[in-house]
Amino acid sequence: MSHLSPLLKQASKVLVERGEGSWLFDVDGKRYLDFTSGIGVTSTGHCHPTVVAAAREQVGKIVHAQYTTVAHQPMLDLSDQLAERMPGPIDSVAFANSGSEAVETALRLARHATGRANIIVFDGGFHGRTMAAASLTTSGTKVRTGFHPMMAGVVVSPFPHGYRYGWTEEEATEFALRELDHIFKTQSAPSDTAAMIIEPVQGEFGYYPANKTFMQGLAERCKQHGILLICDEIQAGYGRTGKFWAHEHFAVQPDVVITAKGLASGFPLSAIAASAELMAKGMPGSQGGTYGANAVACAAALATLEVVEEQHLVANAAQQGERLLNQLSELQQRYSCIDTIRGKGLMLGMEIADDYRTPRADLAAQLSEAAEAHGLLLLRCGTDGQIVRWLPPLTVSESEIDDAVSRFANALQEVAG
Repeated sequence: MSHLSPLLKQASKVLVERGEGSWLFDVDGKRYLDFTSGIGVTSTGHCHPTVVAAAREQVGKIVHAQYTTVAHQPMLDLSDQLAERMPGPIDSVAFANSGSEAVETALRLARHATGRANIIVFDGGFHGRTMAAASLTTSGTKVRTGFHPMMAGVVVSPFPHGYRYGWTEEEATEFALRELDHIFKTQSAPSDTAAMIIEPVQGEFGYYPANKTFMQGLAERCKQHGILLICDEIQAGYGRTGKFWAHEHFAVQPDVVITAKGLASGFPLSAIAASAELMAKGMPGSQGGTYGANAVACAAALATLEVVEEQHLVANAAQQGERLLNQLSELQQRYSCIDTIRGKGLMLGMEIADDYRTPRADLAAQLSEAAEAHGLLLLRCGTDGQIVRWLPPLTVSESEIDDAVSRFANALQEVAG
C-alpha cells in the first residue's frame, strides 16, 4: 500500500529496481529501454561506473558540508570546471538544488543588478513550479492553476511557434520580434525591464527550438536597452541538443546561464552562472541554501563532466540524434498521425494529431502505453499531452536507437495500424 500523495501522477506503471546505462529493470526482472532519462537527468545513463565510484568515494569522506558554512573541494573544482565551459565573460557560479531554485536565484540577481522589476518571458516556456518560477511558466495551466495571484512584473511575449500558428518559421519569427517591440511600448518599457528569460529549445511545451534570427533579435534588444538575457538551459543544456549549450546553435551571448537536470547524472544539483561583475551587483546573502552544492552531488557532477568529455557525449548526442530523427521521419511517412517532429540532438518531440492538426492526446497516450508494453519508456508533453518525446541518455548507442524505434514501430502498428 502506498502513502504517496494522490496528486503525484506517474507516466508509467513500472516499479523499478535498478538501472544500467539506457536500461531500467523492474522488480520482476523485465527490462525497459529508458528514453525518458528521468526527464533528461541521467545524461550519462543509469549508474555510470565513473559517477557511481565518485559518489561512493565522496560519501566516505563527507556527505553534507553546508556551503555557506564551510567550503569543500568538489564544489570548488566544479565551479572552476563549469566556468571553463561557460560562454564569453561568464566566470562566476552559484549552486542550488533544483531548476526552479536556480531560476529564482537568477530572477533575484536580475532585479538586484538592474534595479528594475519586470521580466519578459516567452509563450510556452517552462521554468519551474515554485511561485516565482511558476509565474514565469506558460507551457500549461497545470503549473499555475489554483494558487493565484501569481508574481507581479511578468510579461509574456510570443515565441516563434510556426507549427502552432500555421506559418513559416520566417513569418513566426517576424511576428514574435514585432510583438516584443510592441510590448516595450505598451506593457513593459525597457527602462522597467530587468531581464528576458528563455529556453533556447522549449521543453514542456513541445520541444520547439528557437532560431538564430529570433535569438539574435533578443540579444540585440537586450544589449540596446541594458536588459539581461537569461538562457534557461535546464533541460536543453549540457550536450542534450548536440552542442554543450543549446544557445550555441544560435550564436548568442547570454548574460546568465541556468543549468540543472543533466548536471550531476541524477543527483540533485543546479547552478546559475554569470560574470563576476554581474554577480557582484546582487545583494550579499541573497544566494545560498541548506543543501546547495552538496558534496556528493558535486562529486557526481565532476564525474559527469569527465564522462561527457572522455566519451565524447556531445558529439554522440548530435550523431545519434540525427540517426533517431531520420528513423522517426521514416515512420512519419507511413503514419499520418505523426504530424511533425521537432527538436535538436537527443531532444525530439513527435506531434500526434489528426489530418486537421487537432491534437490527439488520446492517441499519444495509447502509443506510450503500447510502447511500455514493448519495453520502451517514453514521456509525453504539450498543452494536451499530444507530444511523444524522445529523450534517451547521451550515452545511447546506435543499436539502442534502432531497438527503440523498432519497439515504437510495433506500438504504432498496434494502435494506429
